[in-house]
Amino acid sequence: MERTIRTMEERYLLPSLDMVEKVFTEWRDPAEGKMVRRLVEEIRAKKYYVPELELVTVDERDEVIGYAMFSRFHIEGRYDGELLLLTPVAVKTELQRRHISRDLLEFGLEKAGKMGFKAVLVEGNPQNYRSRGFRPSYLFGICAGPNIRLPHPDCLMVRELEAGALERINGLVDYSFYEALREE
Repeated sequence: MERTIRTMEERYLLPSLDMVEKVFTEWRDPAEGKMVRRLVEEIRAKKYYVPELELVTVDERDEVIGYAMFSRFHIEGRYDGELLLLTPVAVKTELQRRHISRDLLEFGLEKAGKMGFKAVLVEGNPQNYRSRGFRPSYLFGICAGPNIRLPHPDCLMVRELEAGALERINGLVDYSFYEALREE
């Protein structure tokens, strides 16, 4: 299968939302799918959106088969010009385990570094991100705030894009400025 990574274009806005919602619905349930879709829409509408770092993988028919969004992020009101949040990452369920997300992440991490960002934060399964150079964020003084419930502390991870950047980035992570991520 031929595949190409592209920066978001108008023609992929809706198909990427549909694919992301479907993937997270199949993974967990319809509520999760809708929540992740709302999160993408919300990030696109906020000041933290970085259009150059909303990425899709398309197949030879120009159909969206993979998605990753890196957006500016702050910790306690600091670092939003240096730190990115990677969320969500999705690959069509039937195409998973074919290195589509790996290629998307590597492309995005390289592009983000060239754009001057210093580090990337992600919440997810450590097995999915460890091989991409992510490490538990608490090792660097970046911890989940009181409103974030992690299955395990290792699920909040960070990766440097510039050597030594994490020596000065620290604090409590809080997602409360995203309505889609507030627990109800």
